[in-house]
Amino acid sequence: MTLVKLLGTGVGAPIALLGILAMMIVPLPAFALDALFTFNIALSLVIVVSVFNVKRPLDYAIFPTVLLLVTLLRLALNVASTRVVLLRGHEGSDAAGHVIASFGEFVIGGNYAVGAVVFIILTIINFVVVTKGAGRVSEVSARFTLDAMPGKQMAIDADVGAGVITQDEARVRRAEVRAEADFYGSMDGASKFVRGDAIAGILVLLINLIGGLSIGTGMHDLPFGEAMRTYTLLTIGDGLVAQIPGLLLSVAVAILVTRLSREQDMGGELARQLFGQVRPLAIAATVLGVLGMIPGMPNVAFLTMAMVCGLGAWWLVKRRSEVVVELAPEPEVAPAAPETKELSWDDVRPVDPLALEVGYRLVPLVDRNQGGDLLARIRGVRRKLSQDLGFLVQAVHIRDNLELGPNAYRINLAGVPIGEGVVYPERELAINPGRVLGTLQGIATRDPAFGMDAVWIDAALREHAQSLGYTVVDASTVVATHLSNLMQTHAHELFGHDEAEQLLKALAKTAPKLVEELVPKVLSLAVVVRVMQGLLAERVPVRNSRAVLEALAEAAPRTQDPQLLIGQVRVALGRQIVQEIAGLGEELPVITLDPELERLLSNSLAGSATATPGLEPGLAERLQQSLADAASRQERGGQPAVLMTPPNLRATLSRFLRVSVPNLYVLAWNEIPETRKVRLVTAVGR
Repeated sequence: MTLVKLLGTGVGAPIALLGILAMMIVPLPAFALDALFTFNIALSLVIVVSVFNVKRPLDYAIFPTVLLLVTLLRLALNVASTRVVLLRGHEGSDAAGHVIASFGEFVIGGNYAVGAVVFIILTIINFVVVTKGAGRVSEVSARFTLDAMPGKQMAIDADVGAGVITQDEARVRRAEVRAEADFYGSMDGASKFVRGDAIAGILVLLINLIGGLSIGTGMHDLPFGEAMRTYTLLTIGDGLVAQIPGLLLSVAVAILVTRLSREQDMGGELARQLFGQVRPLAIAATVLGVLGMIPGMPNVAFLTMAMVCGLGAWWLVKRRSEVVVELAPEPEVAPAAPETKELSWDDVRPVDPLALEVGYRLVPLVDRNQGGDLLARIRGVRRKLSQDLGFLVQAVHIRDNLELGPNAYRINLAGVPIGEGVVYPERELAINPGRVLGTLQGIATRDPAFGMDAVWIDAALREHAQSLGYTVVDASTVVATHLSNLMQTHAHELFGHDEAEQLLKALAKTAPKLVEELVPKVLSLAVVVRVMQGLLAERVPVRNSRAVLEALAEAAPRTQDPQLLIGQVRVALGRQIVQEIAGLGEELPVITLDPELERLLSNSLAGSATATPGLEPGLAERLQQSLADAASRQERGGQPAVLMTPPNLRATLSRFLRVSVPNLYVLAWNEIPETRKVRLVTAVGR
């Protein structure tokens, strides 16, 4: 217990390292070598067993450091044992300790050639097969993990933007991505320790054998035969004591780097995937049975193993049938025919405010019992949108629709379709963000949410696609992102009287006087709803409801017109609006209209709230095209597209350009806070 506490304090590791270095310098007695060799073998066994028990490779992140320390321990023991063999080997086979002598006697069995062959075979297995394979897997895993990091980071950002995960969950995922890259990079380097250790074992063997024969015959006057027998025994024993822990450690490295990165029970998965299928066992039993009946073959061995495989297949079939019987539901009694009754309002099906219809192949996405996570993702989308917009977004009603294609889905708003798409649950969508390093094999399509080029690929190609720069998401994320985008676009249609009343009740807890004096004494609830809907239609969240109501309370005595009230509220929310458009920068790039064009529009729109009355159709078309080109240039430069207009034109131009140039923000000059510098980008004329 004292040793464990010492290691836990952080002092034990430096002390252990100093002890390893001391072993290379200070001569050790034979009993100390026995204890240390036994400890080395036990430590290697512990490491192998612990590798089997970890759920994920990242749960054993300390393994590269452990590998280095264990390799140093084994090399230090090689140096210490070599010193003892060369100094005291002439005294007999027990001069280097009982462990080395026992291993040598057991393996050699009186035949030096057999001992040498066995040692060479063990070395070949360790060096050529296990160590080389583990090193190659570590190298490839490290390269692909590092190449896939940008794609994984982009996928996390996409999930955050879609509301699938929170910022805290995103930080955890980013930390896992960095930890995974660090782990596989460390394993790539640590695998070289094992390879170098195997080479060192071969060199130590040759040094002990050649040096021992030279010292025994030249310095201690031993006969060549006796020297050969003694030093061969000690050399082979020393090599085996070092190679067996080295082989165990190499196997541990290979097991760890060949495991999947996801959480899994290795023992259970091995039993399930290798021996949990009926067909391979049945085929193996048949082939072995046929071989067992051929004359001259080892019939007993083949027939016995065929019987074992056949019994295993029979047991699996019997077990699965029992499980099916246990899970089979009891037959339901047919209900009695209902009595005929008059129609009522209960028979009129209400229209869902927001609904998602899916084809029959997409039903598993919404079924928790089948591992579907679409419901959880939609809940995350609602949570994020509710936080961003400032009101509780209605629940999404999900139902299957046999009239749709098997892989199709449709999003309805108040019973009217507003979006649809096709997804493949067994595949993943690789989205081209604009700059990728290659092409992918799959089903070419477009991202239903943003219209970007995409490819439906096999799940096995996910990491390869991420390494090429694609953003890879699953089918549930595609649907959730599409739904989130449509809900943001139609947020003003999701806000009604019920939402307004709930918002006012929530605000009344912190500002009761404000709510009491405004609604319904000054403004009716219907006017407040119109104002809120107008703000949401112009992509202005209402989460700062107190500022909205204070601006309404100030402007309501002068006007009851919802459009004029929206303009006053936008002025009050100017700082928030500009910040959401351009961030925290001091400078705001804007597009303006030519003064002559502004006068023309003011004269054309004077006294009317409708879009472009009296405006020449050709002029309206040229205006839309010019503003669309200017907005595209701003976006290509990584800057927001903002049109600054006089206050009397802002509302009309916003409605006029909302469909034709949806990425253009229309701001009045009095909405821009005084702390922001305005930089003129271009002026659009006639």
